Amino acid sequence: MKKLIRPTTDIMCSKQRASLADLLIMPLAFSLIFLGLCSAIACDETCEPYPIFNTAFGAQSLENNTTGISDTAIGYVALGDNTTGSGNTGVGDGALGAITTTGGNTAVGSDCLSMSTGSFNTAVGEKVMFENDALPTVGDYNTGVGGEALSFTSGSYNAAFGYLALAGDFFQIGKNFGSNNTGIGSFALFKNSGSFNTAIGDGALEFNSTGQYNTASGMQAMYGDATNLSTGSNNTVSGYAALFSYTSGSNNTANGYQALNNNTSGGDNTACGKQALLNNTTGGNNIAIGSSAGKNLTGSNNIDIGAYGTAGDANTIRLGKSGLQSTTYIVGINGVTVARGVGVVIDSNNHLGTVTSSARYKENIQPMDKASEAILSLQPVTFRYKKALDPQAIPQFGLVAEQVEKVDPQLVAYDEQGKAYSVRYEAVNAMLLNEFLKEHRKVEEQARKMESLERAVVAEEKENEAMRAMLRQQAAQIQNVSEQLAITPPSTRLVVSRGTRSVPSLDAIPSASKSAITK
Repeated sequence: MKKLIRPTTDIMCSKQRASLADLLIMPLAFSLIFLGLCSAIACDETCEPYPIFNTAFGAQSLENNTTGISDTAIGYVALGDNTTGSGNTGVGDGALGAITTTGGNTAVGSDCLSMSTGSFNTAVGEKVMFENDALPTVGDYNTGVGGEALSFTSGSYNAAFGYLALAGDFFQIGKNFGSNNTGIGSFALFKNSGSFNTAIGDGALEFNSTGQYNTASGMQAMYGDATNLSTGSNNTVSGYAALFSYTSGSNNTANGYQALNNNTSGGDNTACGKQALLNNTTGGNNIAIGSSAGKNLTGSNNIDIGAYGTAGDANTIRLGKSGLQSTTYIVGINGVTVARGVGVVIDSNNHLGTVTSSARYKENIQPMDKASEAILSLQPVTFRYKKALDPQAIPQFGLVAEQVEKVDPQLVAYDEQGKAYSVRYEAVNAMLLNEFLKEHRKVEEQARKMESLERAVVAEEKENEAMRAMLRQQAAQIQNVSEQLAITPPSTRLVVSRGTRSVPSLDAIPSASKSAITK
């Protein structure tokens, strides 16, 4: 039974709805007919001598029109001062109330464009382009949608969508000539008087005054200084409250939630990531990439990629977060020869650098002397790294840090926990050079002594040779004498007998023998 009742009920209900609709449509139809008659009457009274192209409905609407055509005025005093302006549409109390001779304007809302004399403006909402700066207003080609949007701005080619978007500074009426701006969102470019700005989001560029060429996307992005107003230019911002506190900072790029949030006058900064360069205020030329990258920085000329940075940093590059990254790969280094390069070193704080050797950076310079003798106690070893470090188990040659530490702690590098983890081989090399030079000097001294001895030996050899030559000569002479004696007659020989000797007469000795005997 219920299935049979339901269609009947639906039909009855639909008939009732149809009856109600008829009752509502009939008064509406009569109202429209009445409004048409009234508008025709109003037009006859106010639109002469061109009544056929104008539409006016409301007290004093189009009441001063003379030759303006194609105008539509609906509301109290709508287009009330218009005389010759054409192609205007004003809907709402006071809409386009001050227009006299210009045309192409559209105003929908109470007091829209009520004090404007510009052309080709479009205003939708209460008091949109209300004063449009100060009388006489000159702004053209503006579009304002939202309560009081562009209400105190007299520039041209502006587009404002949202409550008080591009409203202009009430206290700077007569100076708000900013043009070519786009504001989308409540209070976007609220106090603006600059040009070529784009603001998308509630409160974006809210307190920008004379700044130009800024782009802000996000709620309260480039919010600005409510007390002194902001003047920075050429900034590009995306994200909630990014570059929130800026005053005069220019040429900044901030992408991410609260990126460059506290920056005031710092310029030429780039922040990409949530709260990147969060606490920077006046520092410039900083680059931060990554969530919270460079959030501790306050100085200038820093590059932080994935690193928080340190408040006192300046002219510093930091890559990665301590405790997260443990391995680094950089291409374009291996196999590349740098003929005049020097070695790069690192400390336990991940600080990279080179060892400087110039006297300009040194003090208390003293000869190494015996300090290098410590290396004589070092114990060079061969080893292989553990498989976790070197799966290929390549043979290595070097020292063991713990053993070197026992000999001389100054030759060891320590990690974050204060444990010895590497050897300062560059220091060992310097000490080795000193020991080499000491030994070299000893060798040189020994060489000098050997040379002196060699010279003495050579001199002695020469002397010995001269003596040997003399001996040979003497031997020859003796031999000659012996030979002469051998041929001397017996009567001339020296005879020794019975303790006496007889000496032969010289006349019996040959002349050659005489000479030898004489010598």
